[in-house]
Amino acid sequence: MICLQEPDSAVGFMLNGTSEAVRLTIKLTAIYSLWTGILQIMSDSGVEKTISKVFAPITKRLFKGASKEAQSSIAMNFTANFLGMGGAATAMGINAISQMGEKKTNIDRNMMMFFIINVSSIQLLPTTVIALRSSYGSKTSSDIILPSLVASIFTTLIGVVLVLVIEKIKDKWKFRHSDYQIRHPERSRKI
Repeated sequence: MICLQEPDSAVGFMLNGTSEAVRLTIKLTAIYSLWTGILQIMSDSGVEKTISKVFAPITKRLFKGASKEAQSSIAMNFTANFLGMGGAATAMGINAISQMGEKKTNIDRNMMMFFIINVSSIQLLPTTVIALRSSYGSKTSSDIILPSLVASIFTTLIGVVLVLVIEKIKDKWKFRHSDYQIRHPERSRKI
């Protein structure tokens, strides 16, 4: 509507919005480049193996049957998310999913669990958000730490519980369906 009434100001708003988008993209690129570099240094220096060992009890329990390489990628993804490096964690997440999905045609429980945990991403230090807030002049840019931690822990717990509940329901349905097929083989072909 403003384009028809005041075309001069509409063009100004569009150009201003475009320049702000470019500035934000440059800031995010710098932040993600920094975190990706830090993750590469951690990997090259052997810290990745130590982190993998620290997370081993959790990853073995949550991701039963996942390979050592997948568990290492999962641990690095968790570490990046804990430190608020969401953009840098993406590469580790893609790597973990591809390692868990080798020779599979469908998503399995481990992939679902990883996806849910990765999306909710518990952040001890939401560094990317803090960096963006401080770059825009916030005087209290670190006030986001506690609310972010509480919210991400809560959503992660709910997500994990939902994956486990859905898995139980799915297993019961498969058991009942297979029991029906055993008792009524002539009818099960139609299902």
